[in-house]
Amino acid sequence: MRQRQPAVYIMASKRNGTLYTGVTSNLPRRVWQHREGAGGFSERYDCRLLVWFEMHGTMELAIVREKQIKAGSRAKKLKLIETENPLWRDLWPDIIDGAE
Repeated sequence: MRQRQPAVYIMASKRNGTLYTGVTSNLPRRVWQHREGAGGFSERYDCRLLVWFEMHGTMELAIVREKQIKAGSRAKKLKLIETENPLWRDLWPDIIDGAE
């Protein structure tokens, strides 16, 4: 995975815990910031696990998708995560291996 590519992602505090949905142009860097507790929501609610992400061709498409996910219910977010990551595995190692 190249580093500079728009992505929508979901961070979690734990399985079925607090969720944070975001958009970025550099997924490895942004997830690292969440993991390091670089202020804001993710630090306050300990959202340090990357549990879902989706790459996009343009930032405009990523922003539309982020808004769609944020407008959805918690149940829809949980289904999205559990469809692709049923064990709620931290996907951080996957994006780091691909970024090097």
